[in-house]
Amino acid sequence: MVHVTVIDELKRAKIAALLERGERIDGRRLDEPRKLTIETNAIPKAEGSARVHLGRTDVVTGVKVQPDRPFPDVGDRGIFICTAEILPLAHPDVETGPPSPAVIELARVVDRGIRESGMVDLSKLVLLKDKSVIGIFADSSVIDVDGNLFDACSYAATAAILTAKLPKWEIQDEAPVRIEGETPVPVTTIPVSVTMAKINGHILVDPNQDEWAVMDARITITTNSDGNICALQKGGNSGFTHAELVKCGEISVRVGADIREIIKRAGGGS
Repeated sequence: MVHVTVIDELKRAKIAALLERGERIDGRRLDEPRKLTIETNAIPKAEGSARVHLGRTDVVTGVKVQPDRPFPDVGDRGIFICTAEILPLAHPDVETGPPSPAVIELARVVDRGIRESGMVDLSKLVLLKDKSVIGIFADSSVIDVDGNLFDACSYAATAAILTAKLPKWEIQDEAPVRIEGETPVPVTTIPVSVTMAKINGHILVDPNQDEWAVMDARITITTNSDGNICALQKGGNSGFTHAELVKCGEISVRVGADIREIIKRAGGGS
């Protein structure tokens, strides 16, 4: 959802001039993310939920849990899927209808980061091998857009999963039947994505909407609790040098560690 206007070009000139002095348009350091606040249990009827404010970007994620048939090639693993939508009230450019390519990419980047980290132990979500498993669906709705939806949705989905409770089922006549009780989601790690923009050769952490509109390229790097990179997505018309990629990796580990503590405190993770 990048639409460059004359006003954007004027902002770009201002942003570029500030960057030459090591400054950003909102006063942050180049490697400083915006203030992150997380409210859990934001949707009482969901199995888990969270509302995230990353600056003025506002996202709500709800987790739905239900028995499902496994994918044909992985009958010994449960199902995990992230979806995303941007509500029309979130930004003037958003319209109702089928998801745009940008929204599809948003959902896939969030899904990949959490999935590739191995956050949820899908092997523990099997009710009857090859026939019945537990499906976990994290659905994010963007309420207000002010840049960097990738990280905002990822943090909301991660916090929602940490707070989610799995209903219990038992197999009767090869069909799942709900029984009393619930258990936490089998979590193995806490993934954290860090999105960076490149503008005139400068790397900026967590670009706001003004920076997002004029960036040359972007990269989203997700790390796990051990500080290992587990997922990466690049976008934009320009690229990154080898040295810039190394720098972005180091930033993602350092910044991600601080954000992980905020997510852990909100979600009750250890």
